[in-house]
Amino acid sequence: MRTLSITAVIVFLLDQLSKLGVIRLLSIRERGEIEVLDPLLNFRWAENRGVNFGLFANSAEFMRWVLIAVAIAISAWVLVWLRREKAGRWSMIAGGLLIGGALGNVVDRIAYGYVADFLTMSCCGYENPYSFNIADIAIFAGAIGLVLFSGKSGKPKPRKARKTP
Repeated sequence: MRTLSITAVIVFLLDQLSKLGVIRLLSIRERGEIEVLDPLLNFRWAENRGVNFGLFANSAEFMRWVLIAVAIAISAWVLVWLRREKAGRWSMIAGGLLIGGALGNVVDRIAYGYVADFLTMSCCGYENPYSFNIADIAIFAGAIGLVLFSGKSGKPKPRKARKTP
């Protein structure tokens, strides 16, 4: 559980510090967009009041609290699940990514009423209209990691002795 906790704290801090830096120090909210490595990486301000890609943003105040509750419930479920499974190191890292990212977005929803998104990536003639943040990356990577690494206990199971005739 230590690996999960450390990973979650690091992701949470990276997410919150990146948002503070880009929002406060670079004034992205006022500037709207900053070209970083155009077109590969740009900072573009977005207030996400829904879920991924702004889905369910219509009834923002109600959904705000629903999404906070869902994020906390999923984080608690992942924590209990990985503890019961006695998950291995990679599963714990994946769980920490997911939980740290989810809690980063929960703090945004509580503090601002929306998730602060600012990263935009485009490539190869495709211009991505959506913005995201470090927490979103961590949630996505954590979910993929849990799919790939869960179910594999960190400790090998003892082999059954074979009977010889």
